[in-house]
Amino acid sequence: MPMTFKKGASSEKPPHIANNNAFLGDCFTSDTDKEHQITSGFYRQEAGTPLVYTYDYDEMKIILEGNFTMKDETGYEVTAGPGDTFYFKKGCTITFSSTDYGLAFFVGLRPKGTA
Repeated sequence: MPMTFKKGASSEKPPHIANNNAFLGDCFTSDTDKEHQITSGFYRQEAGTPLVYTYDYDEMKIILEGNFTMKDETGYEVTAGPGDTFYFKKGCTITFSSTDYGLAFFVGLRPKGTA
């Protein structure tokens, strides 16, 4: 099938991944060998314990709702809102937090379920 569709994916809360306030769900993965697969989905961070994550793949995010504060291992910090886009290079460590909640759409160079 050349096109796949998932209705209302951004309105569903992704599965819980860490702490009591971080959620991530993969939606689609390209149909190619694992080394070249790209996976997309949604990430939600709620107020509370920050999530510290080290990327072992390249990823891009666009913020859809709410706000995120992101800080890299060098201390560089940015607060982001809807429409802001990010590129996370393989090997970087990012600390994610939110004053309320943030919802982002991501695309990463990784197989499904390996975040």
